[in-house]
Amino acid sequence: MSPQQAQELLQRLNILESENAQLKNQVQANGLKMKVSQKGAISVYGMGRFPVTLYASQWQRLDQELIQTGKMDEFIAENQSGLKFK
Repeated sequence: MSPQQAQELLQRLNILESENAQLKNQVQANGLKMKVSQKGAISVYGMGRFPVTLYASQWQRLDQELIQTGKMDEFIAENQSGLKFK
């Protein structure tokens, strides 16, 4: 490897490290992020390694049947001993 190639690789590494740090800061600062997928679903980023993707009607059903009614909170409270929290 020539000195010029080594220098180019080092510059590229520095750029990638900088971009990676910016992305990590963005996720930490923003918490959750939503996007519309190519198939028209809603993807929520920031909850884990992969996005959680559901269609709008599925998100609405979760909200109406589990979250607004308090069923999700009840389920978590009843099953707390078997659940892991991150």
